Amino acid sequence: MTTVDSLLGPNGFIERKNLTTIVLLIHGLTGTPSEMKHLGRVISRKGISVACPELAGHCRSIQDLKKTKWQDWYISVEKVFDALREEFEHVFITGLSMGALMAMMIAAKRPGKVAGVIPLSTTFFYDGWNISKFQQKVLLPIVLYSPLKYFLEWEEKSPYGIKCERTRALVHSILQNKDARTADKIGYFKTPATVILESFHLIKATENIMKDVTCPLLIVHSTEDEMASIKNAYYVEKHASSAHIETMYIDDTYHVVTLDKRKDDIGKRMAEFCYAIQGL
Repeated sequence: MTTVDSLLGPNGFIERKNLTTIVLLIHGLTGTPSEMKHLGRVISRKGISVACPELAGHCRSIQDLKKTKWQDWYISVEKVFDALREEFEHVFITGLSMGALMAMMIAAKRPGKVAGVIPLSTTFFYDGWNISKFQQKVLLPIVLYSPLKYFLEWEEKSPYGIKCERTRALVHSILQNKDARTADKIGYFKTPATVILESFHLIKATENIMKDVTCPLLIVHSTEDEMASIKNAYYVEKHASSAHIETMYIDDTYHVVTLDKRKDDIGKRMAEFCYAIQGL
């Protein structure tokens, strides 16, 4: 029998604080489990178990990432979810950005088995204030749907999805040092166009199954998200079929809410949501 621990990958983690309830955390595209560790600690301090696997192709080289498809990313977390269901009665799922899409996809494909989903900074549209209309409407389609996609990559620059100046400076310092374990620590900040195209395929696949998401939702999104505007959160609220939907629209934070100024507030609200859904 495959164990949860064996599926998490070298940089994944699990903390068993509760024998019945766990939150499965899914990091973002080009990210790493480390971006979910603080959030996991906040939740575990509230007495709830947490687990976070590596997405397929991540925490290694850009070449490894380029070899994967969105289905590979999804399967790597779906396997962990199924293993967690063997051990825990209540499995909640949260995901950051593209991780939020995979969280909702698991809920749609496993009806009645997901206790609740907490999508963070959901990204159906790259329409934040730091992405120009020209990039959205002209440049991105030209690159993605032409041979250029095999040669170009998108390099993320400051603010790196983070409003907190101290955290942003730490990320910048690691990038400047360019040490061998940068991908393990903070992920990639250069995304090949082919990988972005895979994210678009994931977006389309998730759009097609949103009506099948029926579990309780806590939608968390920043009103200042520079990559994906709050319209993304409204999209989830409108297209999911869940009878129970809560929202947490926050300020003073950018896209990577798990590392930014309001991360503690988010973790505490998530724990409250999990307990409330169970009637505890």
